[in-house]
Amino acid sequence: MAPREADRILPLALALAVVAAVSWARRPAGEPGPGQGCSALGRCCSGRDMTCAAPGPPRCFCDQACGAVRDCCADYTRACPAVSCVVAEWSGWSRCAKPCQVSYRVRRRHVLREPRNGGAPCPHLEERAGCVEYRSPQGVECQQSLFPALITTGSYGKERKKRGVPKEQEVVGYCVQFQLGPIPGSCRQVRAPHAQWTKYLTQGHMVCVRCEWPAQDARSRRCYGDGGGARGNQLLQWKAAGHPRCRGTWERLGQLPDCSCPEVHSFVFI
Repeated sequence: MAPREADRILPLALALAVVAAVSWARRPAGEPGPGQGCSALGRCCSGRDMTCAAPGPPRCFCDQACGAVRDCCADYTRACPAVSCVVAEWSGWSRCAKPCQVSYRVRRRHVLREPRNGGAPCPHLEERAGCVEYRSPQGVECQQSLFPALITTGSYGKERKKRGVPKEQEVVGYCVQFQLGPIPGSCRQVRAPHAQWTKYLTQGHMVCVRCEWPAQDARSRRCYGDGGGARGNQLLQWKAAGHPRCRGTWERLGQLPDCSCPEVHSFVFI
């Protein structure tokens, strides 16, 4: 190379080196350099994956566990954004698992989008609730022998399907008011979502229990355990559907055509 040509090239090379150094110094803090980070790696991994490492230096990771280990690449949150789980709406409630006895019903939902990169996990996909079917799958009416009174939250009365309801029974029903006796501690020891209402049962409170088809006996049109034949201050027994250890006593106060208690104190015979 001729001396004059070298004299021209050397200053140009130095200038380019200065520009590169200034550009590197001015890049945003924490941004990886060219060919580095999760963007350069081109993938994001679940769990702890030692192969999910971006070239360095320094060596960094683009897997879901890098946040806990604190070795994520600087561009991890931008290149691998958190995606939370998305689930569908609840299905309708199924029929009771077993007819003619205290059983349970089920509703389900499914995952529409799985969580990624540390996004919120999926909630539970199945719920169960206590129930009773008063007819067999063949449509034969069950013999009712449920005692003590079996109750559940009033919303169940709106949700259950009234199969084979005689026309004269469509709107016929009644409300019974009771005053709750001592409530066992087991009523507050509940995890199942469908039995959370038992935690709010309080001694001395008045509750309303609706008697309606299909809980009504076909002949007497009464619900078992409603205390219709109780004498004076006689204590009667009740039991929470879906929470076998939650049971107690109550005193019948009277019978009305309709219930007017707050929702938290409104129940149905089942």
